[in-house]
Amino acid sequence: MRLVVWNCNMALDRKCEALMSLRPDLAVVSECATPERLEDRGADWIEGQPLWVGSNPNKGLGIFAFNGYAVERHEPYHPNLRFIAPARVSGPLSFTLLAVWAQNASAGITRKHQLGPLRRALSKYRDLLSAGPAVVAGDFNNNVFWDRPGWRINHKALVEKLEALGLVSAYHAIEGEAQGRESRPTIYWRDRKRDGPTYHIDYIFLPEAWIDRVRAFSVGRFEDWVGNGLSDHVPLTVEVDL
Repeated sequence: MRLVVWNCNMALDRKCEALMSLRPDLAVVSECATPERLEDRGADWIEGQPLWVGSNPNKGLGIFAFNGYAVERHEPYHPNLRFIAPARVSGPLSFTLLAVWAQNASAGITRKHQLGPLRRALSKYRDLLSAGPAVVAGDFNNNVFWDRPGWRINHKALVEKLEALGLVSAYHAIEGEAQGRESRPTIYWRDRKRDGPTYHIDYIFLPEAWIDRVRAFSVGRFEDWVGNGLSDHVPLTVEVDL
């Protein structure tokens, strides 16, 4: 199973060839248009019925399935947790997927005093995530780099919550790097330059038991995704043999 996570920075209809070059079985894509709007723009690459959440038809969170996989919304669903999509994945490998495009600085959230949407989602969906194999993946918009003493939105606390659920970051487990000390960024922020502000804010958390079955893991190259103007984010791709 090949899972791709990418914030496409909108206009996915013009960038679909790059996404499909990664050969995903599942793709969690932030800032994409609705499947209906993509199909109106000629998206003949879409298979089955994707899952999409959002209020702006040009900019939401989508889960796309290919190669015999299918996705449907998992219940219970809490739409007030914006851009957090619980999905039931079926196919050669079946599991629960919590797709994420975390809005940590919107809807009145202050990093010091309030939990981010993903932290709140982990409480709401705890039973769902504990019931069987589960994956949490997407654009978390956070890193321990920004943690401050006493802040409720600290990323370290989120990682600890995920680890308590038996989930570990594929990047950190495979690369052997600590949270906040990532050598490869996933966003080239603001000016989209290699030597500009860069951060690691996109993640794939897998069941700990799956880590030994990871056959490939990659972080997209700057030249292929940012340098050519596709997005300010690069994708993460993980392949698990189960």
